[in-house]
Amino acid sequence: MKQEWEKVEAYFFDPRTDTMNSRLKAALVAPVLAAALSLANAQPRAQPEPHQHWAATWTASVQPLWASDFVLPLGMPLELRDTTLRQFLRTSIGGERVRVVVDNAYSDQPLKIARAHVATLGRGGRGAPVRFDGQEGVVVAPGARAVSDPVDLPVAAGARLQADLYLRERTRLGGFHWDARDRTLLMSGDRTGQAAPSDAQVSSARAFMSTVLVQAPGKPSAVVALGDSITDGNGATPGADKRWPDVLAGRLAPHGVAVLNAGISGNRLLRPGMGDAGLSRLGKDVLQQPGVGAVIVLLGTNDIGWPGGPFAPGEAGPTVDELSRGLRQLVSQAHVQGVRVIGATLPPFEDALKGTPLEGHYSPAKEVVRQALNAWIRTAGAFDAVVDFDQALRDPSRPTRLRPEYDSGDHLHPNDAGYEAMANAVNLQALLAPDVAAR
Repeated sequence: MKQEWEKVEAYFFDPRTDTMNSRLKAALVAPVLAAALSLANAQPRAQPEPHQHWAATWTASVQPLWASDFVLPLGMPLELRDTTLRQFLRTSIGGERVRVVVDNAYSDQPLKIARAHVATLGRGGRGAPVRFDGQEGVVVAPGARAVSDPVDLPVAAGARLQADLYLRERTRLGGFHWDARDRTLLMSGDRTGQAAPSDAQVSSARAFMSTVLVQAPGKPSAVVALGDSITDGNGATPGADKRWPDVLAGRLAPHGVAVLNAGISGNRLLRPGMGDAGLSRLGKDVLQQPGVGAVIVLLGTNDIGWPGGPFAPGEAGPTVDELSRGLRQLVSQAHVQGVRVIGATLPPFEDALKGTPLEGHYSPAKEVVRQALNAWIRTAGAFDAVVDFDQALRDPSRPTRLRPEYDSGDHLHPNDAGYEAMANAVNLQALLAPDVAAR
């Protein structure tokens, strides 16, 4: 027995140090490790959260500031401090939760949002704070965007929302959206989620917010309207959501398809105007939108109308060939991303802005270019489909001008009835994939 113990001792202990050698350590540790692994495997594992689909329900394209000598004012202070911006908007599709996208495009300084809040309006409206990574504020790098945490706030399609952003520190305006077709309230101090004071300053521009997302039940589906002031809704009743993309959104809401307005007043296809050229912003404002399946393009009116007038007095007007090549390039870029393109004919604009300081938009020579470009849009086969806004809006007795009942009064922009006629001219079957339009 003694000899057997000596063999065990020699096997497990180092005779030189009288300590356990690696064999004993392994013999003792192995069962403990095995037991620990067994216990770990027996614990219930956290189940991954089901994949969430987030769809854009509203957008406002951001445009850079222009110089003080431009023919139109900015409509918003260049600098804000200790101010709450309250912005109003309308959803195109609904969801159980929302997220707000804060945008610092075109700025060379960080954007510091101290507090944010979002609320539904109307009967039964309610609101909730907006947080970013669990914090009540966020710092957005120059040129960047920040997506908020999900907010438990169910919204319906076509719901009116108000979003508050509190700017505690001095904040210089970088990018903005000139024509909100709604009011923006500038309120002194932190008024997030509170009633607006009677002395709130009112602006017709937007700032620092470009998108609202909703949690969708399935993969998002969206149509983007890319255009100028006619898409942005100039001439429509402010705050009434009567722009043609608004009306189209009402037609598509039963199909679960969002309509995102990427219109910028003064936008042009080929050159910067009151914003980057349409070709330049196609990727950011259209192709990056979640679930975009089609884009309706209404661009070219300002390319034709601006040169030689107050907006671009020293420019020569583009040719039909230049405009058509630009549109073909836009189609090619969209098709690479699998996005359908619906080309829109340009509405008539005889006597546009006549009798105002901005007169010069129209001339018989410019009308020749418009007519030729419209003929190309209708017949070239460059687009997946065509919507003939010219036909929907022109006066049958004088096709070079808007129908009087559709004219907002400036002979360039439609009124509410005209925008409704535009939306109703869009063929949903041609706009969407057959399986979506048939829902």
